[in-house]
Amino acid sequence: MATTIKDIAKKTGLGLATISKYLNGGNVLEENKIAIEEAIKILDFRVNEFARGLKTSKSKTIGVVIPELSNIFCTSIITVIEDILRQNGYGILVCDCRTDEKLEYEATEFLVNKMVDGIISMPVSKNGEHLKLPLSKGIPVVLIDRKVEGLNVDAVLVDNVAAAENAVEYLIDHGHREIGIICGPRDVFTSHQRQLGYSQAFIKKGLFPKQELIEYGDYTVESGYECLKKLLVKNEMLSALFVTNYEMTLGAIIAINELSIKIPEQISLIGFDNMHLSQVVQPKLTIISQPIHQIAENVAHIMLKRLVQDKYDEAQVINLSTQLILGESVLSKNI
Repeated sequence: MATTIKDIAKKTGLGLATISKYLNGGNVLEENKIAIEEAIKILDFRVNEFARGLKTSKSKTIGVVIPELSNIFCTSIITVIEDILRQNGYGILVCDCRTDEKLEYEATEFLVNKMVDGIISMPVSKNGEHLKLPLSKGIPVVLIDRKVEGLNVDAVLVDNVAAAENAVEYLIDHGHREIGIICGPRDVFTSHQRQLGYSQAFIKKGLFPKQELIEYGDYTVESGYECLKKLLVKNEMLSALFVTNYEMTLGAIIAINELSIKIPEQISLIGFDNMHLSQVVQPKLTIISQPIHQIAENVAHIMLKRLVQDKYDEAQVINLSTQLILGESVLSKNI
């Protein structure tokens, strides 16, 4: 038979109100806290989270909606977020919407119906339609990596314009002019920002970016593979390439190896995100590294702050910087 708080009361000699207050996060006298915790341990008491949620309207659960669970950026961030939330007494429910706006909306609706206390989203929808339901119910929302114009919600972003600009400037400074870029989808916030940085790097140097040097993938290995081949067909003089996420970087490298193209002798390459990939590839890959731990920590702590606030103030938007990690995949050409 399951242990109840009445058993704890009998064991400790304390009143049910005191024990209930402690179990629901309230403050009790230190000696009472010690006695309750000892009884919980001895009696192997388990809190009925579902019943407590019905009573308090708090499930101690945070919903997370991401575009692709197979994306290493998403999973790396979720791991850190989960660790921090768990340490603070919260669990998470993760929904993979397969980069589909309809599935994203359905996933968010599902989480609201599950009475989650907050929602963390890396939005696919440009207008944030899926977030209107939780916001209308006062459920706090924190965005990862992508901003939604017109919504007053917290967001933790990376300065993607500067990230791409730094990578492309580095290639230009090493004598490259025919520099291709593999972007993400045209209508995704981060993809647009990285393409903007690419163009600004050329303009800053008094050069003009060419449309035929730009390809759009969908943040998958397969799209990186296909985009690399398209760029080579359209641009015989292509001498350098900047790929804007980990999976597409991996796909481009697979295509490069398949075509027996040498890095950096025949094509210089700057990839995105994964330090392990940069160390496995020979020669060592130059990459743009995102502060994944910082992103996740900020998202988790903002959510925890919102969960205890009675009044919602102005949205907090944090912009973090990336770092260009130098390897040996960029050849310096004579200018």
